[in-house]
Amino acid sequence: MNPSFNQLDARPVSLSYENWQSVLKKALPERPNYSLENGVIHIGQVIGKFLGIPIDQDHYYNQLFDYVNNSEWNLQLLSEDSLDKRINNHHFQSIQKIININREQKLSINRFTAFLDGEQLLLKSKVPVIHRKLREAMIKTLELFANKEKDGLGNHDLRRVLVDIVKWTINHLEPLLEHTDPQKEMPKFLWYGDFKKSHQYFLFYLLKLGCDIVIFHPEGKDILDGMFDEPVFLHEFPNRMKAEPFPQALRSRKATVAYRASKEIETILNQEGSGLYKPWQLREYTPSSITLKTTYDELFILGKEMAMIRPDFEVGNGEVKIPSIFAKVSGVSKNRKEYWDRLQALSELEHSLLIRRLPFTMSSTSDFRFHYRNAIGKDGLINPEIMMKSHYWPYSFLASGLQKGIAHAVRRICEKPGLKTLMKESIEDVRLYLFTQALFMPKPIIQLLERFDYSQHVPKLIIFNNEIAGMISRSDAALLLLLNQFGIDIILYNPPGHNDIENFLDERLFDKHWLEDVVFDLEFKEPSIFKKGLFQGILKNLRGD
Repeated sequence: MNPSFNQLDARPVSLSYENWQSVLKKALPERPNYSLENGVIHIGQVIGKFLGIPIDQDHYYNQLFDYVNNSEWNLQLLSEDSLDKRINNHHFQSIQKIININREQKLSINRFTAFLDGEQLLLKSKVPVIHRKLREAMIKTLELFANKEKDGLGNHDLRRVLVDIVKWTINHLEPLLEHTDPQKEMPKFLWYGDFKKSHQYFLFYLLKLGCDIVIFHPEGKDILDGMFDEPVFLHEFPNRMKAEPFPQALRSRKATVAYRASKEIETILNQEGSGLYKPWQLREYTPSSITLKTTYDELFILGKEMAMIRPDFEVGNGEVKIPSIFAKVSGVSKNRKEYWDRLQALSELEHSLLIRRLPFTMSSTSDFRFHYRNAIGKDGLINPEIMMKSHYWPYSFLASGLQKGIAHAVRRICEKPGLKTLMKESIEDVRLYLFTQALFMPKPIIQLLERFDYSQHVPKLIIFNNEIAGMISRSDAALLLLLNQFGIDIILYNPPGHNDIENFLDERLFDKHWLEDVVFDLEFKEPSIFKKGLFQGILKNLRGD
């Protein structure tokens, strides 16, 4: 260990459900946020919360067993049952002595920590940066206690919390620190199950030291609730159940044969369009889009199909992948009746929104540069959690699952902008523009998203651009990118066959279908009263007639 380094700076790494395991296995130099500069070691820290329990409980508990028994993970189990509660009587007396001194002198936090150090209650390390960090972490823990608890360091719970932290650091942390090199790896812990106040402060101490922490609670209780302000990766499983004892052995999979058989049958039934998913079963899942390549005729077949029976529909790991349509129809069919019948049939579906006046969005003049920069995570991309907690976030009234879906869609369109740059505009300027416009969705568009039950019928945005009632704007195109990422079907009609969306978007993002005729100033043909009665449809217009 290079003695010239005297400070350790740990920052949480941006995680997803797909990458957290691979990041956890990586040595510190291979993770994001790692650098050595100006006497400081900067490391990327894995912090993850996994609340609730999946459908396959045996697999869940077998994974937990593997995490703490397989050396490839190197995770140390912490739980109410596994913590070693033994303490040296001398240490207990020393803590009581400091508590008494504090009552008489009302010590500052730095002096309180100095007394702990003087009584040999803080761990020592041969590695200078670890030695220093152990003291810094205790100062941060005492500061949190003083700010959070009534009467601060005079609170009667302080002795219990200190006794527990001291004995657990000696019993569980000290053996690991003997071989810890912060230029390679820090200790890793897995917390499981229920907790008390002392457990929360002990975990906070480990976090401030720079340890990796992954937290599992089948009942969905969050040990870090109110303890840790920085954004932390959270994955919520669909079910909530009382935590069972931590597994002492792998469970037999024989008991799940019936379960697996039922899941196979369920899969077959779903492929046949039985609608086996319960209404809003996937509301907490994060949607993303798989844009389908279609022919013109397929638009009207797939457009009426539910998401779960479209090709490549997939649900797993808290995400739902929605096969969606993004297409432009240029020109008009020679068979005019077929052209209007198809257009009207799509626009009159229950979850369709027909737009006939353009533009249908307002271009924001607000300067969101500061908000955009603050929303950037350590990986250089938009952090959905930061954005959703910000005061400018306009969608806080929506269901939490929908908010998360919108925030992740914003992240994706900014990560790989599909919007063409203007003269003298940089890619970063485009990202800022997309970020800003995403915060100004019109109310009818928001309501379209609110009606989207991800496994069921896919909402549709139908744009009829005859160039009589305005033209598509850049802000319209920005919103179309967001809706496409969310999984909404988008079909744009342009009877004259002119460029509109092509002026703003990368043409590889959508299909383009050319029909036989080009027709100028084509008025939209309303469906007959008879057809309206059949569909019980009143055309839904945004800024429309």
